Amino acid sequence: MNRTKTETEMNVETAVMSYKQIADGQNEINRLKGIIAGLRPWESMDLPLQTKETKYSVVILGTVNIKTKFEELLQAVLGKAPSAVVQQVSADVQQIYISIICLKEERDQAFEALREFAFNPVSFTEHYGPPREVMKQYETQIEEIQQGINEKEALLAELSGAKKQIEFLYDSLSMHRDRAKIVGNMLSTEMVFYFDGWMPKKAQPEVEALLKEFEFYYEINEPESDEEIPVCLQNGGFSTPFEAVTNMYSLPSRHDIDPTKILAPFYFIFFGLMLSDAAYGIIITVACWILLKKFKLEGMTYRMIKMFSFCGISTFFWGVIFGGWFGDFFTVAGKTLFNVDFVIKPIWFDPLSEPMKLLIFSLILGGIHLFVGMGIRAYMYIKEGHPLDALLDIGLWYILLIGLVLFGLGSSVGPAMVTVGKGMSIVGAAGILLTGGRSKKGILGKVTGGLGSLYGITSYLSDVLSYSRLLALGLATGVVAKVINTLGSLAGGGLKGAIVLLIAFVVGTIFNIAINALGAFVHSCRLQYVEFFGKFYTGGGRPFVPFERKTKYIKILK
Repeated sequence: MNRTKTETEMNVETAVMSYKQIADGQNEINRLKGIIAGLRPWESMDLPLQTKETKYSVVILGTVNIKTKFEELLQAVLGKAPSAVVQQVSADVQQIYISIICLKEERDQAFEALREFAFNPVSFTEHYGPPREVMKQYETQIEEIQQGINEKEALLAELSGAKKQIEFLYDSLSMHRDRAKIVGNMLSTEMVFYFDGWMPKKAQPEVEALLKEFEFYYEINEPESDEEIPVCLQNGGFSTPFEAVTNMYSLPSRHDIDPTKILAPFYFIFFGLMLSDAAYGIIITVACWILLKKFKLEGMTYRMIKMFSFCGISTFFWGVIFGGWFGDFFTVAGKTLFNVDFVIKPIWFDPLSEPMKLLIFSLILGGIHLFVGMGIRAYMYIKEGHPLDALLDIGLWYILLIGLVLFGLGSSVGPAMVTVGKGMSIVGAAGILLTGGRSKKGILGKVTGGLGSLYGITSYLSDVLSYSRLLALGLATGVVAKVINTLGSLAGGGLKGAIVLLIAFVVGTIFNIAINALGAFVHSCRLQYVEFFGKFYTGGGRPFVPFERKTKYIKILK
């Protein structure tokens, strides 16, 4: 069935054809320019390019290397072909362009002489007329083609007013295509069709109301215990942007819990602690805010930028706590340029002066992070109906680890804490030793299983030590900034010193933010993926991808 094309569809066809003609024209112009470039060395030659021979003579054109001595070539050719007329037409940085006219019977002797000089013959069989005239013809063709391109570009400029309608048509056709694919996958007869699919549990009332409204026969069932279920993350507010971290690792399986809400505050703290410069935090937050306002970002990109804007706030917070403002730039600038002692004091302490305090704080944060991960594992055991496993596999480790901390550090609180810690350590270790191999067969298997479980304390120690990277990267940012500021101050005061200091400051700041923000991002992810997820998370889920109106240009609000 034929139908009349709409004005927008005709505009699309015109635009597509114009783009094709412009592209073809540009390709042809490039081809002709290449030919002209190849003819330019022969421009001074009056001989028509199509001329290869006359009744008695032959024309030979070609090139030799620029290092070739023309006089030697001339003598060699004349020695073999005395009738030859040898001319150097032109030369460039690589080659010498030569024309030779000789009698037909001396052609072989001429080529024999030229062979010693690595002569490369050139042919112009597709061109007619002297080089200069041929070049003018091609230049005229280029002007005509360019004029046609300009006309098509002007036509496209006129069509720019219909851009919104064209974008709307594109999205409309895309939605119709997607709908046709879905319908094509349904089982259907002349009168009925059948399909099945997944829906979020919270959408069930709305879906049921819609099915009843159109009088569908439907059945809603809970998934089987071994059935693979698509995953739809549902977080709100602060934690939603941190879904990017979860997605980069793996979506939760049906037996996992969504870790996003729990990892979000830790990631927020860790990133800021690793970068820990108030000025850098302001720059990151403002840059992310500008990107979010200027560009219509969606999906994973939107979440990542939003997450970094939050991480910039964390960086600002820890920078204020530790007194980092472009490192010590204001102190260096005040002393170098104005001979004034100006120091921005930290609210808590300076990590460069007291690194051990930051190390202890980092390990405490790490311990809390690990304990939360272990607590999630215990919760999952209980939820699955295994409370005893939660007590024996997690609770005993809590007792042992807390006991060891009290035994080692409790003396700073009171002697009683050491005694309590000692008792907890013994109870925890004995419990793990006796129950760690309960799933093994035989007495020997249970004993070795218990010993193996108790040996796992080394992994907890290494996990806690991994959080020392919070100290390492936090110090790295400050040290690099301090080195950059010191180098910038080496030129001294005055105008020259101010210029050098400013250049070093700008270049160094860009470098420091780039390298250490990348490090904070990567290592914050690592602490989540290896140390935290390792305690409870399996992953491997597949995403829930509902049928929806996917558009490229038009945003559908409702």
